[in-house]
Amino acid sequence: MSLLQRGYSNVRPPAVAGRFYPENPVELRRMIEGFLREVKADGGPAPKAIIAPHAGYVYSGPVAASAYARLAPVREAVRRVVLIGPSHRSSFEGLAATSAAAFATPLGAVPVDTAAVRDICSRLPQVSVRDAPHANEHALEVHLPFLQVVLANFKIIPLLAGDASDETIAEVIEALWDGGETRFVISSDLSHYHEYAGACELDAATARTIEELRTADLGVDQACGRMPIRGLMRVAGRHGLLACTLDLRNSGDTAGPRNQVVGYGAFAFEEAAG
Repeated sequence: MSLLQRGYSNVRPPAVAGRFYPENPVELRRMIEGFLREVKADGGPAPKAIIAPHAGYVYSGPVAASAYARLAPVREAVRRVVLIGPSHRSSFEGLAATSAAAFATPLGAVPVDTAAVRDICSRLPQVSVRDAPHANEHALEVHLPFLQVVLANFKIIPLLAGDASDETIAEVIEALWDGGETRFVISSDLSHYHEYAGACELDAATARTIEELRTADLGVDQACGRMPIRGLMRVAGRHGLLACTLDLRNSGDTAGPRNQVVGYGAFAFEEAAG
């Protein structure tokens, strides 16, 4: 059945299938399920928000899986996922929403919460519909297959951050916070193109910064999605959430050489135990 037959007249097609992750749906699902099986469950609460990397799956897939595995217990409860990531290819002010009714992957179409998109665009001037930045951007797309495997029935609010302050982004996160049916995914890699030992040291310092919610200390060299992360950190502090590191590796640990590596971290933001 085509996407049009499913009732979606405006679909954002996959831009990096076959490059960042397998284009074949059977292979793609098998790969993600394999990553998830390797995660050691700790029995902790399902997080309100996660930070996960957005590189090719052979590089960052195992790290991303450590965050997505934590959402498995709320598979049936989650109805909406707010995805926020950096724009790698377009420059613009504020945050870019989408006019698309769905985002497609090899696993099918993920519906957009179009009502929520219209509402947030009407209420907050920093959010506007800009489809061009979404067209070839991988930062949000690579998370969709993981969500499709882990969750049952959900919609997304996909937002790309351009030139936007952390407080501006925090205002958007707060406006979409809601209850347990809503979760947040912040898309970001960590350090870029350092040698292995230096990257490990820098990424470990970044993890401590995130865990301690030291918003102002997260710098330009530490994470490409630093502004969405900083926005989440601000809101997490207001809501009393605790941040914990789930996994911290780099491309030298997974599928690449160690002379120039990219860092990947998985983090969970959850309520403190009663």
